[in-house]
Amino acid sequence: MKETIVGIDLGTTNSEVAVFENMQPALIKRNNTAIFPSYVGIDQDGKLLVGEAARNQYPVYPERTVKSIKRLMGSGEKVTMAGKQYAPQEISAIILKSLKEIAEEQLGHAVSRAVITVPAYFSDIQRQATREAGEVAGFETIKMINEPTAAALAYEGAQHDGKTIMVYDLGGGTFDVSVVRIEDGVIEVVASHGNNQLGGDDFDRKIVDYVHKHLAETHGEITLSPEAEARIIRAAEQAKLTLSDNPFAEIREEYLFEKDGVPVHLALELSRDTYEEMITPFIDETLDAIHIALQGADLTASDIEEVLLVGGSSRTPLVHEYIEREFGILPRSEVDPDLCVACGAAIQAAMIAGEEVSAVLVDITPYTFGTGSLDFDIQRMGYKDIYVPLIKKNTPIPTRKSEVFYTMYDNQESVRVRVYQGENSKPNENIEIGEFLISGLSEVPEGNEIITTFALDTDGILQVTATEKCSGLSKTITIDNAIGRFQEDELARAKGKIVELFGDDTDDAQPVVEEGATPEPEFQEAEKTLVKAEHLMENAEPEDREEMVDLAETIKDAMRNNDADRLAEAVNELNEIIFYLES
Repeated sequence: MKETIVGIDLGTTNSEVAVFENMQPALIKRNNTAIFPSYVGIDQDGKLLVGEAARNQYPVYPERTVKSIKRLMGSGEKVTMAGKQYAPQEISAIILKSLKEIAEEQLGHAVSRAVITVPAYFSDIQRQATREAGEVAGFETIKMINEPTAAALAYEGAQHDGKTIMVYDLGGGTFDVSVVRIEDGVIEVVASHGNNQLGGDDFDRKIVDYVHKHLAETHGEITLSPEAEARIIRAAEQAKLTLSDNPFAEIREEYLFEKDGVPVHLALELSRDTYEEMITPFIDETLDAIHIALQGADLTASDIEEVLLVGGSSRTPLVHEYIEREFGILPRSEVDPDLCVACGAAIQAAMIAGEEVSAVLVDITPYTFGTGSLDFDIQRMGYKDIYVPLIKKNTPIPTRKSEVFYTMYDNQESVRVRVYQGENSKPNENIEIGEFLISGLSEVPEGNEIITTFALDTDGILQVTATEKCSGLSKTITIDNAIGRFQEDELARAKGKIVELFGDDTDDAQPVVEEGATPEPEFQEAEKTLVKAEHLMENAEPEDREEMVDLAETIKDAMRNNDADRLAEAVNELNEIIFYLES
C-alpha cells in the first residue's frame, strides 16, 4: 500500500487538508467542516486550543490566543501566548500538527508526508520557515507549491484545450496573481506578482479604525482593554463577511467599556459603499500587481480568457467589479475560493506519489536572485557596486545558472559572496538573504576565475555555490544569518515544545530541551559578534584572520552544545580582535 501524501493549505485565516482519492481531490473534514481556523491558544488550565476552540477564546482571552501568524513567517519576530514566547514556525507547526491528527483520524492510518502551499510571492526565507514548521510538526514536506498554481490545478486539472488564464488569489494576509497557460494537460505558470502583506486582515483593520473613530467622536478619547479590542476585531470580521452579500452590516457589541461608571455598548451601521471606499486603495494595489504580471508575461488584459478567484477575500463584490471592468469577463468562482488551494495541493501530492493525474505542472520563480559585484565606472574613474542577476524573475523552475567573476588583485586569498533577492540594479536596494566567505584561494595574479552557481528547486529553495576554477576549491551557502531561520538547537527546542503542548508521549518524540540552558541574550550577542567579524575578516592580516576563523568555529560549537562558559570566553576573545581591527 502506497503511503498517503496529503495536500495542505496553510492559510492566514483558515487552513485545510485534502487527499487524492478515486481520481479526484477530497477535503478531509472534522465535525462536518473542512475549514480549520488558523488560531492557536492556551486556555486558563494550560490546555492547548487549536482551530475553532482557539478562535472562540480570542475575544475573551486575546493574550492567550494567536491569529494571522502566517504574516510573520520568516520575520524573526516572536509572539507571546499565555505569557510565553513562540516563533512563527512553532505556531504554524501547531496548526500543521493538528491538521496531521485530523487526517490520521479520518484516514485511519499514520500520515507523515505532505505537500504544503505557500503564496507565490513568499521569499526564500519565508519558504524555509514554512518547511521548518512542517518538520517541527512531524511532516516530511515533499514539496511546496505556490497557492495560485495549486488553485489552477484544482480548477483546470483535466483541461486540454489551450487557454491563458489569470489566477487572482486574495487571502486573509497575502495576495498573489499569476498568469497561467494551459495546453494539452500541461499547466505552465508564465508570470507572477504579489504582496505578502496585503489581504483580508487589512480590510478588517479599516473597519476597526472606523469603529475607533465612531467611539472617539461619540465618547471622547478612551482606552480599550485587550478584550474589548479583540471583540471589535471579531465584529469587524463578521461585518466584512456580511457585506459580501448585503448592502449594510450592523456592528454590535454589548458592554465594551464603562464611561463615568455607565456601561457603553456599540451599535453602528456600516454600508457597503463606505466599506468599499475604505478598501479601494488595497484593490487598486492588486490591479497594479495584475499589470506587472501581464507585463512579465508579455500579454495584455485582452489576452486573458478566464480569471479564477481564489482566497476568501476574493468574494468581496468590489473585486468582482474590478476584474469585470479590467478584463471584460466575469471571473470564475464556482470552486470554493477557500478550498481550491488544498485540493490543488492534493493533486500535486498524487502526482508525486505516482498516481494517474491528467495535469503536468510547470512553475516559475516570482523573484530575481543575484549577487553583488564591482564594476569600473568610466565617468568617475572608480569602481561601483552593481547587482548581477543570475536567476531572473518568471524563470521556469527548477533552474540552475552560473556566472564567472574575477578576483581584483594578485594573490587574493578570499572572496565574499553576497546573495540578494530583488529587482533593483543597486545590490543594497534588494533584500540580502545570505552571504558566505570562500577562503584559501590560490596565490595567482588578479583575474582568478570564481564560478558562482545559483540553483533554485521546485520548492523555491535556493542554493549558491562558489568554485575556484583553477583548483576546484568550492563552498556552498548555508543561509544561517537570514532572519527567521531556525538553528539546529532551536529546531530541537521547538519540537520539544510542540511535543509538550500536545502531550505526545510516543517513543519517537523529541525530548523537551530546557529553554534556559543557554540564555537567549548570550546567543544574540554571539551572533552579532560573528556577523561583525565576518565583515572585518576579509581585510584582516592572515594571522588575525586565521585566529578569527578558529574563534568563530569555537563560538558556533559552544552554541550547538549549550556551553555557556566556553561561549562567553570565545566571544570575549573575538571581540578583542574586532576592537583592535576597528581601531
